[in-house]
Amino acid sequence: MWRYLKRLIIGRPLKTTEGSGQSLTKFKGLALLSSDALSSVAYGTEQITAVLITLSTAALMYQMWVALLVLVLLAAITLSYRQIIYAYPSGGGAYVVARTNWGDTAGLVAGGSLLVDYMLTVAVSTTSGTEAITSAIPALYNYQIPIAILIVVFIMILNLRGMHDSASFLVIPVYLFIVMIIILIIVGAYNILTNKITYHAYAPLNASVKGMTLVLFFKAFSSGSASLTGVEAISNAVPNFKQPKRKNAANTLGIMAIILGIFFAGITFLSYYMGVIPNAKDTVLSQIGTNVFGHGIMYYLLQLATALILAVAANTGFSAFPILAYNMAKDKYLPHAYLDKGDRLGYSNGIISLALGAIVLIVLFKGKTNLLIPLYAVGVFVPFTLSQSGMIVHWFRNKEGWWPMKAVINFIGAFISVMLVVFLFALHFANVWPYLIIMPLLLLMFYKIHLHYQRIAEQLRISTDPNYENHTYAGSTVIVLVGNVTQVTRQAINYARSIGDNVIAMHVSFADNPQKEEKISTKFKEEYPDIRFVDIHTSYRSVVDPVLRFCDVIAKQDEDRNYTTTVLVPQFVPKHYWQQVLHNQTAVRLRTALNSRQDIIVSTYNYHLSE
Repeated sequence: MWRYLKRLIIGRPLKTTEGSGQSLTKFKGLALLSSDALSSVAYGTEQITAVLITLSTAALMYQMWVALLVLVLLAAITLSYRQIIYAYPSGGGAYVVARTNWGDTAGLVAGGSLLVDYMLTVAVSTTSGTEAITSAIPALYNYQIPIAILIVVFIMILNLRGMHDSASFLVIPVYLFIVMIIILIIVGAYNILTNKITYHAYAPLNASVKGMTLVLFFKAFSSGSASLTGVEAISNAVPNFKQPKRKNAANTLGIMAIILGIFFAGITFLSYYMGVIPNAKDTVLSQIGTNVFGHGIMYYLLQLATALILAVAANTGFSAFPILAYNMAKDKYLPHAYLDKGDRLGYSNGIISLALGAIVLIVLFKGKTNLLIPLYAVGVFVPFTLSQSGMIVHWFRNKEGWWPMKAVINFIGAFISVMLVVFLFALHFANVWPYLIIMPLLLLMFYKIHLHYQRIAEQLRISTDPNYENHTYAGSTVIVLVGNVTQVTRQAINYARSIGDNVIAMHVSFADNPQKEEKISTKFKEEYPDIRFVDIHTSYRSVVDPVLRFCDVIAKQDEDRNYTTTVLVPQFVPKHYWQQVLHNQTAVRLRTALNSRQDIIVSTYNYHLSE
């Protein structure tokens, strides 16, 4: 049943040779990997105005200057990540660059930051999308958390179906949003030029606002820089593009940056010109849409497009997180489960892990986007800083092409990024302090995992020492666990005879039904007079402890005479999966307990039922 349900939800398994069909064109790559960055224009301007309004309405004038600085940073970051795409086309982005040029710890800081940041990407995107929905439908305001969780689950299922399906689905919401924002900016500009929208700015651009400080300005800048999150996703996913991979990825990044810059500048200008004030129940973009379109069909199309792209913007995280987890697992800093592809040729374990992490964040932060933004920005700009400074080291080592100019570009990006990190910690410490706890814990986890894999490799490596002797055994003992004398027992005993020099049948009897236990013992001895039958009596209801004690004794005896000890656990397998719940799981408990013994081999004999 589960198999059919899985096929219904996820689709038929794909052959490994069908992987090329999952590669991305620029058109679909823009939809799949740029949704996070493009969607941030829906809340980037709002984050700036939310900081400035704490001083006065006149201070909203500074959103234009903050936006200009954000655009400068966007240009530096875009140029830097284009260089990373060409220099490190294997994916992994900031993690690979930082680890290659600064060492393991710096790489793990970048990788760990991005892993958490992609969870925050999903959480922020879905909560922002939910806020857009509740702005248009206020009756849903109290159901934000369940709506956000449902969106996460939907996008997880979409990604489990593979890149081709998810990219095809995302084309509609992403390009609908692009079209609606273009219309919004064009119609808004036309209405301004024709005086249909009057000038409502609270202060001219050259005004001097009383009480304004550099601290407040840079606090607004650090909040507005959240609009740049998601820019790095394309550099992480270069292997997913069609050939030529680097060129297609770099061009997609350039297109995304141009669209993002125009949208962010246009929305910020309209917000300033109209004198929009942030409102907890009506987003800045929603207010701009009302002023430009009124409350007609175009307004609701804008809200629908915004809600859709904010919801699916989480897909950027789902596209980049599994690739990053793959690269870290390949370097043995994450479990090897992240190396495995699912039936649809996607890294399913990474996709599921990301969804679970995002849901936890949504619940912990109660679905409030403004609480997540500062921590979200730290998770982006720490890797920005490490990757761009790492690229400076890369150019000085390799001296390729116009490397001095490239190094200057990376220096500008690194400088602004490190200043942003400082501002985020200095001005938003109440919201970003968890980073200082999360990152050391992640580093500890990464190094513990790495040490585990190193120790395993040392123990499993075949010795080249000529004096090393492979161990040989003189014989084998097979202990067959017997619950009752049935057809399963007969087949298991026959199998044990074929592999063992010494076969022992072991039964655990309980004190509450001595007649039944005596009957089992008598029947077994009549059936198998040549097999040693051991009946262990216990006053308790658990069979695990008596079995372990007996097997330990036999294993010690076998060790002294150079025998192997195998415990054979017979069990019958019902024809249908659902029938498993009708039977006890004693065999499972016994195998779990016996697996803790390093000198005992545990084997299962399955007897398949026909009905």
